[in-house]
Amino acid sequence: MTRETILSNAKIILEDRVLSGSLIMRDGLIADISEGPSTVGEDMEGDFLIPGLVELHTDHLEAHYSPRPGVRWGKTAAIQSHDAQVVTSGITTVFDCLRMGSDADGGFEKGEMRAMADALSEAQAEDRLRAEHLIHLRCEVSTDNVLAHYAEFENDPMVRLVSLMDHAPGQRQFQTMDQYVLYYQKKRGLSDAEFAGFCKRQQELSARYAKPHRDAIAASCAARNISVASHDDATLEHVEEAIGYGIRLAEFPTSVEAAKASHGAGMSVLMGAPNIVRGKSHSGNIAARDLAKIGVLDVLSSDYVPFSLMHAPFILADEVEGIDLPTAIAMVSTTPARTVGLEDRGAIAADLRADIVRVRRPDGVPVVRSVWRQGRRVA
Repeated sequence: MTRETILSNAKIILEDRVLSGSLIMRDGLIADISEGPSTVGEDMEGDFLIPGLVELHTDHLEAHYSPRPGVRWGKTAAIQSHDAQVVTSGITTVFDCLRMGSDADGGFEKGEMRAMADALSEAQAEDRLRAEHLIHLRCEVSTDNVLAHYAEFENDPMVRLVSLMDHAPGQRQFQTMDQYVLYYQKKRGLSDAEFAGFCKRQQELSARYAKPHRDAIAASCAARNISVASHDDATLEHVEEAIGYGIRLAEFPTSVEAAKASHGAGMSVLMGAPNIVRGKSHSGNIAARDLAKIGVLDVLSSDYVPFSLMHAPFILADEVEGIDLPTAIAMVSTTPARTVGLEDRGAIAADLRADIVRVRRPDGVPVVRSVWRQGRRVA
């Protein structure tokens, strides 16, 4: 039986313009887009229709699974709670980050993330979830066990993105020690002597493991046609290294120099939507708006606040010269989808997936009023 929904009298955000008209969803796909008023279908009352948002990097599932230090929540319940929050933020495709690599000072035990992925797969199979969930493996290459953790996912088709990260002090995200002290000494209550020992150990691990682990994981991803992201690139040397690994996505570059070089090399430069909303980085690095102003911001990620992915594009369109609403919305839909090879979604166009979000924005913070995934209303 044909399943059809008509949404009329909307401001439809296309890739190149805003069209006032109607949209037909049929059997999970966008069947037609027409201009002008209509008395047929569900009246959108002049609200925006935008593509379902595509989230490439969110740590939010981990926050639901481990809401307090030492606490582990039920996996299915954590997944459903996370799913509800992302969908009501307008996200219809979400890459859930799972951490690979741990040490005595943090992370998850071997097998925990594999069990989470199994629970995620089961939840989707049981039709518990409203967004489509894929997996992004965050590989901490300076840990001694990252390859053992990664090996548990070598045959998992849900893995579509892998990032190579190294959070050792003195480089990349933590080029200066101010934020590292906040992250690791103050939060963990370490004495100066304990913190010095912690830093020395992290730097030694990075020197020993980072390069061979990057090589091994990047080679595996190339063989499996999995998109690879760099993380916290700070220098031209980091960007050259990323080019050598065939990186498609440059996550959170920490300098304008690295962002420009990554964009110029054809990578999509990703920054945090919370950075846009707050007007600055939470870790003291570059402001995403500055990259937008010079034309080297391609993708936004909600990172740690799901709704920021909906809020940030409207701020960019309001406040950054040269960025209109279709351009800003593309940063959270079309470009992230294409960066990771999802050609069937991310834009409002005929024959693409009917992943659609109805948004009202009278002033200030936008309001998500309805969400459809593959033509099925999910919020």
